[in-house]
Amino acid sequence: MEQLFDIKKRIRSVDQIGQLTRAMQLVSAAKMRKSKAQLAQVLPFFSLCAESMLEIQRSNRDIDNPYFRLRKKKLGETWKIGYFILTGDQGLAGAYNHNVIRISEDHIRGKILDNVNKGLKTEYTLYVFGNVGREKLARDGYFVDKEFSFPISEPTYYEARAVADTIRHKYMAGEFDLVYLVYTKMESSINMKPIITRVVPVNTDALVAILPNGTNDAGMALEKGAALTYHPNPEDVFSFLIDTYLNAMLYGALVEAYASEQTARMMAMDNATQSADDMLKDLTLKSNQARQSKITTELIELVNGANQVQ
Repeated sequence: MEQLFDIKKRIRSVDQIGQLTRAMQLVSAAKMRKSKAQLAQVLPFFSLCAESMLEIQRSNRDIDNPYFRLRKKKLGETWKIGYFILTGDQGLAGAYNHNVIRISEDHIRGKILDNVNKGLKTEYTLYVFGNVGREKLARDGYFVDKEFSFPISEPTYYEARAVADTIRHKYMAGEFDLVYLVYTKMESSINMKPIITRVVPVNTDALVAILPNGTNDAGMALEKGAALTYHPNPEDVFSFLIDTYLNAMLYGALVEAYASEQTARMMAMDNATQSADDMLKDLTLKSNQARQSKITTELIELVNGANQVQ
């Protein structure tokens, strides 16, 4: 049996760890609630933007926008792909960062293999939010842009717009043919799923996902049979909405990823606190047993000493 002194030392250590994990759980819960409220405030505006884009595309079939046009490649040509990957700046969030990194690596390997089978080449660059993913992907041998550095904590619309501007510039300049966004979608408080969505060329399915309840019934604000007049013309309005859409996609993903990270950390810290409490109960029991054993030993020694005196 362990010595009583050693058990008490372990009890103090476990108690301190439990207090730390409990505090981290409360902080993560507060940050998670704040980010979810932030997303709920802006989601109606972004949903209307996506709905308007679908409505314009549906009513003006002659619109030919480069952001909706998937480029074609001939045998031997190269697909240039950009990945914007949202991981955390810190660990202690369960499998949150691991899941995002794993799905990113699987997608990259799958794209390379698929293009090889088609006789095409692949070039890719990773733009990683958060230190955890950036360092891990670089260690695994993937090409990570070291100059790209954006925090994932406390995301703002201005940061999202800056990243969206980078995507627009590189796509229109021909530096990228495809741009993917990798982040964690919080389907519920206990279910967080890492997903990959194509940002440009615009994926219609991604647009539909922004709409309330995932419906593709664009134009729900209009009376049946009514028509809208776009000023100065549908093409210009569509181009403006494309910019807003990209900003919305980045901002929504940043906020949702941040909320997912805080939820994952909250759950991990809750589990750690429960484990610490269980360890404390076990150590307290061992401490009582050790103290009883010590008292029994001392009584036996006293009795033996008294017998020897007699």
